[in-house]
Amino acid sequence: MAGMGTRDIKRKIKSVNNTRQITKAMELVSTAKLKRSKDRLSVTKPYFDTVIDAVQSIMASEKNLKHEFVNKRAVENTLYIVITGDRGLCGGYNVNAMKKVVHDMVDPSKALIITIGRKAQSYFNANGFNVIDSFEGISESPMYTDAQAIARIALELYKQEKVDEIKFVYTNLVSTISQEPVMLKLLPVEVGEEGEVDKNEDFEFINYEPSPEEVLSFIIPKYVASTIYGGLIDSAASEQAARRVAMENASNNADELIGDLTLTYNQARQAAITQEIAEIVGGAEALK
Repeated sequence: MAGMGTRDIKRKIKSVNNTRQITKAMELVSTAKLKRSKDRLSVTKPYFDTVIDAVQSIMASEKNLKHEFVNKRAVENTLYIVITGDRGLCGGYNVNAMKKVVHDMVDPSKALIITIGRKAQSYFNANGFNVIDSFEGISESPMYTDAQAIARIALELYKQEKVDEIKFVYTNLVSTISQEPVMLKLLPVEVGEEGEVDKNEDFEFINYEPSPEEVLSFIIPKYVASTIYGGLIDSAASEQAARRVAMENASNNADELIGDLTLTYNQARQAAITQEIAEIVGGAEALK
């Protein structure tokens, strides 16, 4: 800021103050959206956990299952379902999820991607990845029907053996100030991928009719859809939390910059006044 005049400094202060008003407003909006997203997360999580527990209990109790969603294949092609936001200004939220996918790829030419959010779509398309489908405008307010549509596409690809495994990347809301990208293997289903299943005596002697395989055929598509929906809700909350923190930091930085500029303005103004006084005194001395 060396060499700036008082007029330039005042213009800079006004510009930073205008930016601060925008970031503060965005922080307040994200705070309100975060609360709504956390409320939705607390409501949907019990169903999400129940479906996962049901699948895991069948897998743990039946050792000789033969099912297309359970049997492992030699992995040639992998489908990645990745959730990002439609907008930026949320710190590393979008980048971290996309990095999680890229770092997991062994051979990008054998990776198929379903993107959720404009940021993922733009990045993977621009870098030549095989994006087979994209969903926009749902990242902040996802519906269960959105998860069902994504699950149908993924399951059909798996049934047709166009992919040999399905991996799901979303962002987990650890806390308001911490969000962690997570990768889950949706298919083939494995015991303990959500954590070790506790042996529960209530389920030890359950018989599944007409067969465990038939039950899995019914419940695994719901498991995939509910897992995707849970990830969508979790990611929506994480996005708002990340944006709130980013905008709070931006507002704080603007406050510091305004303080520094105000100090510089006062120093420049004082120097200008001192210079004027010196010139007046010098002129008076010359007239004597």
